[in-house]
Amino acid sequence: MYSRRRCGLCDEAREVVEGVGRALPLEFEEVFIDGDDDLELRYGIRIPVIEVAGREAFELTVDAETLIQLVTSASG
Repeated sequence: MYSRRRCGLCDEAREVVEGVGRALPLEFEEVFIDGDDDLELRYGIRIPVIEVAGREAFELTVDAETLIQLVTSASG
């Protein structure tokens, strides 16, 4: 998940991802874009951006059911 340190949407997205992670095995890594010029340019105001299996799957909001489907299909 690409996020900013002070971001309400990021906090909400993190909660959804962590909730799914309690139900399914998944690897979660959060990358803060603050102060990284390349990441700031790439993601800007689109954060949070969630990748699943190396592909952007969500931007701004995360749907738990869709995340479960994506994680399940990526691991199977």
